[in-house]
Amino acid sequence: MTPAVPVPTYPFPLPKLRFEYDALEPFIDAETMRLHHGKHHQAYLDKLNAALAAYPELHQMSIEEILIHFPQLPEALKPVVRTQGGGHANHQFFWKILKAVPGTGPTEAVGLLADAINDAFGSFAAFQEEFTNAAMKVFGSGWAFLVLDPKNGGKLKVHTTANQDSVLLEGLPGLLCCDLWEHAYYLKYQNRRADYLAAFWHVVDWEIVGRRLEGMRAGRKQL
Repeated sequence: MTPAVPVPTYPFPLPKLRFEYDALEPFIDAETMRLHHGKHHQAYLDKLNAALAAYPELHQMSIEEILIHFPQLPEALKPVVRTQGGGHANHQFFWKILKAVPGTGPTEAVGLLADAINDAFGSFAAFQEEFTNAAMKVFGSGWAFLVLDPKNGGKLKVHTTANQDSVLLEGLPGLLCCDLWEHAYYLKYQNRRADYLAAFWHVVDWEIVGRRLEGMRAGRKQL
């Protein structure tokens, strides 16, 4: 059998959203989504693609695979991959776990995910509180994540990073993330990060988060 030819991933395109820019209203406004996705995310991609042009050996790798192999990258490339590559990976992840929902109330995790959250935090409400508190304590720009902790038997934990650092740099597979940069919320919420975080829970797609966990527990790579 002829071996499959690797499919190039380079240059990385701006990922399409599963919803329109106004679909997350009133929790995340359309103008924020338009700028966040079309301008901020695109800027990370432009700089990342420009830097990767000289490294064809990486052109068949996803951004997640590049980040996982960060220690083996050329030293000259590492700063760009950490910032611009991390920015692309984090935003790509963020768009995946958002869901357009009616303006009712935030839903909760179910099934395997709910069991894992209860095991790690005691209850879904306790998890939300820990996640929100951790996100509020991030100084300046950064991200909040729900991750699997391989050093603790794959138990769930809340983890934060500064700037655009990806949890993949720390070997922590991510299930959920929240962008804490001001460009993610300032047009609507100004300096009220707490209000933005309260709104965030209304647009989380727990089905996607749950499927990520199921895939990880089954040994399937989740990007």
